[in-house]
Amino acid sequence: MEWFTGSGYWLSRLVLQRALAALYLVGFLSAALQFRALIGERGMLPVPRFLAYVPTRRSPSLFRLHYSDRFFALCAWGGALLSAAVMAGGADAVPLGAAMAVWAVLWALYLSIVNVGQTWYAFGWESLLLEAGFLAVFLGNARTGPPVLILWLMRWLLFRVEFGAGLIKIRGDRCWRDLTCLYYHHETQPMPGPLSWFFHRLPKPLHRVETAANHLAQLVVPFALFAPQPLASVAAGLVIVTQLWLVASGNFAWLNWLTIVLALAAVDGTAWEDLFGLPHHAPQPGPPVWYQVLVLAATVLVVVLSWWPVRNMLSARQRMNMSFNAFHLVNTYGAFGSVNRARFEVVIEGTEDEHLTDRTRWREYEFRGKPGDLRRLPRQFAPYHLRLDWLMWFAGISPGFAHDWFGPLIERLLTGDRDTLRLLRHNPFPGAPPTHVRARLYHYRFTTWHELRTTGAWWHRTLAREFLPPAALRR
Repeated sequence: MEWFTGSGYWLSRLVLQRALAALYLVGFLSAALQFRALIGERGMLPVPRFLAYVPTRRSPSLFRLHYSDRFFALCAWGGALLSAAVMAGGADAVPLGAAMAVWAVLWALYLSIVNVGQTWYAFGWESLLLEAGFLAVFLGNARTGPPVLILWLMRWLLFRVEFGAGLIKIRGDRCWRDLTCLYYHHETQPMPGPLSWFFHRLPKPLHRVETAANHLAQLVVPFALFAPQPLASVAAGLVIVTQLWLVASGNFAWLNWLTIVLALAAVDGTAWEDLFGLPHHAPQPGPPVWYQVLVLAATVLVVVLSWWPVRNMLSARQRMNMSFNAFHLVNTYGAFGSVNRARFEVVIEGTEDEHLTDRTRWREYEFRGKPGDLRRLPRQFAPYHLRLDWLMWFAGISPGFAHDWFGPLIERLLTGDRDTLRLLRHNPFPGAPPTHVRARLYHYRFTTWHELRTTGAWWHRTLAREFLPPAALRR
């Protein structure tokens, strides 16, 4: 089966696998460092409670067998160490079967985490990492040539990510069709980055060019991923350039980085080798029959499961970021079908006063990534994912998005819960927890050039309304 492998993609596969392992590492670190406050035994949405009322068929997970915070930490840190080993080349130093087993363990561990993560893990990039990770199980290692079928399935995954996102925009908010969405997006996106202020202040004609280029990259370029070389490599390069633009303009966890990684599946590795003067990799012996059978079986599975996302993309009622099965295989993707015209932020404050008066002094809690301090330039955190900060953005859109976790968050601030406070940038009550906590909703906007020069503030805000009246623990 000479057609089974493509020796020209050896270098592309190598870089793809190492980069994917790095993103797995980020995902496991994000879980290990944040889970206790979010989904731990004493977290805002505890895993044991979730497992008690959600059936196994809806969320298969290793934690069905046993859950404790210690065991979760073992799985998360174990996944991080295994990811680091693969990133360092460990999967290429073992037999093919062992390498596939390593990738399968990474996928199973992360699936177990996502399927008990509830609201905190309800993001498209979680499913995208799992789907890409599942395909990586069958990519082989240095002991066999890159399997062409799996490379094509990765292109198919990239196509769904890009084309699905383009369709959801064209069918959604009118501003995508009249090319004005980027008048607002850089300012109102979930977590702005250090350059977002500057992107927002670009001239409006350039914003329209940005939007048109986005439509081209998502609705036209993806088809060229299936074209012969070098056109497929050119299409992949365009995808990479547009994704790097998004990386520079905001914080979207590992979504953009993983999209870049998937684009490598369409890049002709021999062109890289010629460009950088690298030696061409010698063809590998034919892969074992059992491996060919597994690759063919995985291909058939993906083809069959593709019916649901294709039907969704063709539907006038297209849904974005949806999994059609509990294993997050062959999902549908899309983002920002609508764009907010204004930014509202929930600001949480506390006080040490036992009795509240007009003279009560309220002090603000500062989050790591979400806007708060007006003079603080937004930071770059992606590909790391600050889960609480992202959910706070949704709370600013509507209290309904926070109904299941916001009350527990306030309760933990009132008790001075250490795990919760570790998720924050600044705790204004280091000695003892506050007596009362409240939340207010503010309208935030980027300052103008003049305001920035005169005040040094990146943000301006005005009070919109009360979000949560002062709350205290029952005595």
